[in-house]
Amino acid sequence: MNLFAHFTTTVHAALGRLVAAGTLPDGLSFANVAVEPPRDASHGDLATNAAMVLAKPAGTNPRALAEALAAELRSAPVILAADVAGPGFINLKLADSVWHDQINAMLGAGADYGRSTAGAGKRINVEYVSANPTGPMHMGHCRGAVVGDALAGLLAFAGWDVTREYYINDAGGQVDTLARSAHLRYREALGETIEIPEGLYPGDYLVPVGQAFAAEFGDAYVNAPESEWLALFRTRTVALMMERIRADLALLGIEQDMFFSEASLGARVGEALDTLKGKGLIYEGVLEKPKGEAADDWEPRPQTLFRSTDFGDDQDRPMMKSNGSWTYFAGDVAYHWDKLTRGFDALVNIFGADHAGYVKRMTAAVKALSDGKVPLDIKIVNLVKLLRAGEPVKMSKRAGTFVTLGEVVEEVGKDVVRFVMLTKRPESLMDFDFAKVVEQSRDNPVFYVQYAHARIASLGRKVAEAGIALPAPDLALLDGDELAVVKLAATFPRLVEQAAEAREPHRIAFWLGDLAAAFHSQWNAGNDDPAKRFVLAERPDLTAARLAMARAVGQVIRTGLGVIGVAAAEELH
Repeated sequence: MNLFAHFTTTVHAALGRLVAAGTLPDGLSFANVAVEPPRDASHGDLATNAAMVLAKPAGTNPRALAEALAAELRSAPVILAADVAGPGFINLKLADSVWHDQINAMLGAGADYGRSTAGAGKRINVEYVSANPTGPMHMGHCRGAVVGDALAGLLAFAGWDVTREYYINDAGGQVDTLARSAHLRYREALGETIEIPEGLYPGDYLVPVGQAFAAEFGDAYVNAPESEWLALFRTRTVALMMERIRADLALLGIEQDMFFSEASLGARVGEALDTLKGKGLIYEGVLEKPKGEAADDWEPRPQTLFRSTDFGDDQDRPMMKSNGSWTYFAGDVAYHWDKLTRGFDALVNIFGADHAGYVKRMTAAVKALSDGKVPLDIKIVNLVKLLRAGEPVKMSKRAGTFVTLGEVVEEVGKDVVRFVMLTKRPESLMDFDFAKVVEQSRDNPVFYVQYAHARIASLGRKVAEAGIALPAPDLALLDGDELAVVKLAATFPRLVEQAAEAREPHRIAFWLGDLAAAFHSQWNAGNDDPAKRFVLAERPDLTAARLAMARAVGQVIRTGLGVIGVAAAEELH
């Protein structure tokens, strides 16, 4: 049950009665009327801006309207008080029975508490990772992978029909370089001593590829000219590297629905260009000299250009190189054209910080191709700096130039990696310190949340060990401090919808930290006052009520963690 949606309906009904009484004119839109938590919890349980947003179109004073609306709201049995504050905000105080109902809703709905239909089954494509298949996954890929997958999980929980997609960059010079590097490892596997020249990929991760080729082809391609083996080695090496990448992603609990090959675009580039031509958005022209470039580095020449400035870009974009081949951007346009032909209602791309310059041009292209009907939201994910007790981590010998994702997950675990990647806004820089992310302290957010759930899970064991026979819980025994934790947990359904709308899964991680802190505070109160402990052998009735509250909060923590792909800990050692 979304408490805020429920009371928004209550406010709308009260406004309807004011319309019927002639206090408000007929035909007013209530679309901007919101019910939300008050800025200060001491002011009440809920607040509404109804009088503030309706006064002007209604031609009345907001304070006077607020007084009239508050009087109507006080007639609801569960609204104990409706107080007007400031120029016309209304703060509502709810009966404890509302929060008792929320506890029962959390326990009754289980993992579905907070699940929303806001997405209305609309189809959304979330593209993330999309790393070149030239090596194993590293921590530079990890953050984008987690953000993308957590966002996909959040959107699915909020009612969207989600497709998780990976764009395989298997065209261009870097894939030929990969094939040549694999050919060297192939010769090495057949007994030849090799040296990796500058410009090829030196990592040991290609050793198994070379061994597989040696077993399959023997020495057939050792001395063969490159023209005989390059295409074959390119295709087979990419396939083997994608198997490795899928396995690396699986370590993070990531399984994507679609792997789209850049090399398969083919006629799609021409189709996309023809579509833009048909809209009058392709022309032959000369771009202005780029800022900051020396005069001898730039030559004005006619180019095939897309009018991306018509859609908010800084300059029009070339679609074709001087040699007649398509630009990289043209391939991206064609790829997004393909997505649009698949019938998605919305698109999301997760880009690394090095692709920030592509945001305007790609959103312009999708606006043009879809006539503005399909939004493209691009999220930028910044770099991760690996540390160990504050010192930079040395590079991996197996990978050659970076620490692999597999090495990190093996050391600290999937759930730690996933949660930590969401503890900062994705566009900000992040330090990942191996020592700190496994530290069992309040300063470690993943531990703090997991510890809250583990504490809750321990309560049932404690009751069993104490041999306490619990009656049906009487939630009226809960005091205000205990209900305060429930009130925070009850904001979860609203949070889900807001985070999904903003495409910001890190909001879930942030909020889970707040909920864990509230629960720990309640738990720790029992250290100072034994009467506030959750398990009291002499008070099975109060123990039952407190366990119901704790289990409800634990269920919300478990559900929130599940939305972002993290398992809840039953116990910590």
